[in-house]
Amino acid sequence: MELKKNFATYDIISKLPGIISLVGLLIGVGQLAYPAYKYSTGISTLLIMASIIALTMSSYNAEKERYKEAGVEMTTLFNKLRVLYYTVQNSSEQEFTNEVEELERIKQRFYDISISQQIFGADWYAHYKFFSQHQIDWVNEQKQFKFFKDKVPKSFLFFIICIIAVVYLWINIFVS
Repeated sequence: MELKKNFATYDIISKLPGIISLVGLLIGVGQLAYPAYKYSTGISTLLIMASIIALTMSSYNAEKERYKEAGVEMTTLFNKLRVLYYTVQNSSEQEFTNEVEELERIKQRFYDISISQQIFGADWYAHYKFFSQHQIDWVNEQKQFKFFKDKVPKSFLFFIICIIAVVYLWINIFVS
């Protein structure tokens, strides 16, 4: 999923703070309309937490274009890799020296432009983008991806379990 991580980080830092702001504003207006609502304090607390998350994302703004450029170049490399794959697959040759050299050049360039520091959630979003928005039939032909083994990130499942546990504890400690 390394291919899509840069685009995922770019998308998250470009879109999520605005979404958080809009949702927070709409909920805030709703709270003004219904000030006696039973859960106003809890909702306000969650909105403040979401705003803090959006604020911490602003530290990535200086590098935003770098993530986009790396994503564009990685997509170009992915497309070159697809062409190389089909060239080899449709060839009657027995030796692929030139193709192996080209593969090594593609891999080296990929590693050269990879950005290791990604925003939280970029792995999961990249997973989604790769499996749902990208033409990967040719990769799947070789890898034969399975749903839970490959398409659902294990760290995402762990995160969901942790969130459920935190919500359960929150309700039992603070609400009850």
